Amino acid sequence: MAVHFHEEDLPGDVFAPGAAIAVDTETMGLITPRDRLCLVQLSDGGGDEHLVRFNPGSDYAAPVLRAVLADPGRAKLYHFARFDLAAIRHYLGVVAAPVYCTKTASRLVRTYTDRHGLKELVRELLGQDISKQQQSSDWGGPELSEAQRDYAASDVRFLHRLRDELDRRLAREGRTALAQACFDFLPARAELDLAGWPEVDIFAHV
Repeated sequence: MAVHFHEEDLPGDVFAPGAAIAVDTETMGLITPRDRLCLVQLSDGGGDEHLVRFNPGSDYAAPVLRAVLADPGRAKLYHFARFDLAAIRHYLGVVAAPVYCTKTASRLVRTYTDRHGLKELVRELLGQDISKQQQSSDWGGPELSEAQRDYAASDVRFLHRLRDELDRRLAREGRTALAQACFDFLPARAELDLAGWPEVDIFAHV
């Protein structure tokens, strides 16, 4: 198991065709048009993670990365896909779907708790602990520390295994189709965020 660090793009042929890819992003903050995309993390679940760092002033060309993310035959696994989809759409110009969101799945089946963060999911479903110490750190600096790199890699390290367990629970509770409908809507939800409706429920009565 290794963490591979790349500048501005993935090298070619990192992932097998059609393999599901876990995806996460690190940005300078939570307002997508203002806070630039600094890092994209990816894993095919095989034990290695790949980190793609973008420098200030990047043109985000990244043809290999964009092709992987835009591939309609490759599932993308996220935790809180809504945010990552918006960042990828805004900076890389692609819709990174089809989508599976472990946070959405958790909300549908873990109705006995309001704790749906990645740390809690990994602890309960997989029996492992991950550190969130680097969650709020400067991702735009000239160098990323080993602690930052390991934190970033851990955000995609467990998503394949979480999907497997969440799928079992969704099937058990009869909510698989409902989850899929939610996943299918997430790219549109991200577009609504980018278009100016981040806090508005357009389906609400008032």
